[in-house]
Amino acid sequence: MAPQERLTMTAFYQPEDLSAADAIAAIGEDLALFDDWMDRYQFIIELGRKLPPYPAEWQDEAHRVKGCQSQVWLAAADKGEKLYFTGASDAAIVSGLVALVLRVYSGRPRAEILATPAQFLHDLGLIGALSTNRGNGVAAMVERIQALARG
Repeated sequence: MAPQERLTMTAFYQPEDLSAADAIAAIGEDLALFDDWMDRYQFIIELGRKLPPYPAEWQDEAHRVKGCQSQVWLAAADKGEKLYFTGASDAAIVSGLVALVLRVYSGRPRAEILATPAQFLHDLGLIGALSTNRGNGVAAMVERIQALARG
């Protein structure tokens, strides 16, 4: 049994939206509430603070997302037809970006995960507002999630 399966599902992000598309739309609405990117960044940082606690034993090389400037860890649990994810970062803004990505992908069927490309990050203006390294890191998170969905 994988270590992820031994922990309760409380360690994993539970979806609050019915679909990935609904999550993307809700994130867009949330970001639109703010007039400038400094306020949006603060909102994103707050999202990261609300992530479920990430188990310290998973802060290892096997769970590290390569391609991120900051340390980012990601774990998955396969529960029937759906994949659930949990993640963390050592940087506040990146933790918030992890929260946004998990909101879109966690608790979704594999087919929905694979049908939801990272394009939403560009459409929401997140990639353009981030440094190149942070943008690449967020894209690397999505690539890792989709690789896990492919099995």
